[in-house]
Amino acid sequence: MASIGTAERPLRVAVIGSGPAGFYTVEHLFRQNTYTVLVDMFERLPTPFGLVRYGVAPDHQKIKNVTRVYEKLARRPEFRFFGNVEYGQHVTLDDLKHHYHQIVFATGTQGDRKLGIPGEELQGFLSAREFVAWYNGHPDYAHLTFDLSKERVAVVGVGNVAVDVCRILLKTREELAQTDIADYALEALANSNVREVYMLGRRGPAQAAFTPPEIKELGELADAEVIVLPEEAELDELSRRALDEHPDKETLRKLDILRGYVRARPSGSKRRTLYLRFLVSPVEAYANEAGEVDGLKLVKNELYMTEAGTLRPRATEQFEEIPVQLVFRSIGYRGAPCPNCPSTSGGE
Repeated sequence: MASIGTAERPLRVAVIGSGPAGFYTVEHLFRQNTYTVLVDMFERLPTPFGLVRYGVAPDHQKIKNVTRVYEKLARRPEFRFFGNVEYGQHVTLDDLKHHYHQIVFATGTQGDRKLGIPGEELQGFLSAREFVAWYNGHPDYAHLTFDLSKERVAVVGVGNVAVDVCRILLKTREELAQTDIADYALEALANSNVREVYMLGRRGPAQAAFTPPEIKELGELADAEVIVLPEEAELDELSRRALDEHPDKETLRKLDILRGYVRARPSGSKRRTLYLRFLVSPVEAYANEAGEVDGLKLVKNELYMTEAGTLRPRATEQFEEIPVQLVFRSIGYRGAPCPNCPSTSGGE
């Protein structure tokens, strides 16, 4: 009998999930020259591309162009795609083991990390991940509604997803209409009453996870001012020393953009305002009589050096309150366990 991986007996691989991780796995399998490989990809949704289709902001079409690479892979005769097939419901691990030599799980992270603060269960305390999926037309989230009649919103986190949420909340109808945003989301956002958005980072500006292009885009919105507090744009001694010892062009560029926002005076001609805050963490959400979010209590943080040499935030005794009626949590994702999947990480 021919060996596995030969032309007479190809290595058969099942890939569960059709997002970037799944397709880059396929690319790696087809790029190697040691084995002949046949790949079948299974996807719970009817269409492929996962996070690229439903997680990338609708006004970032260039990023979505990566799907051209995936489409090229999918046209290969050694590849087959099966949509509307859910692992654990339509196929099991035992089923797959009967037909494939290897099985790759690339199902992504489908849950949210929680802040773990009082009031997080209140109406109006929301998931940024779900909001992003909603405005991108994800079939699991298209039915959701978000109360955009509120005027003040907090977005907890300073990664690119948090920046995306802020930008989409602050764009005008005309700006949104130029994107591939879902039609129902366009109408809801175009009629939004949101006037103030606070983006909250627990560490300093040098540690912010957003990229320079993302933060620069915020200053180019047609009808929104960006405000950064001078004292929060300045580096603390530990961050300054770390940057002196290990200069990083991307970090320096981010800091330059943020200082530009400090120097810029609000024109007063724009209806909306974005406040970029650093070294603050929510510690409690307040409720109104209807059980809805009606404010956030923030604690001021300071950075300290860990034994591993990293900078971490810790709370001080300084507090403040901001009057927000919606809160979007954007602090990372959690994986969801799948039936009989090998796991050593507890689903995270």
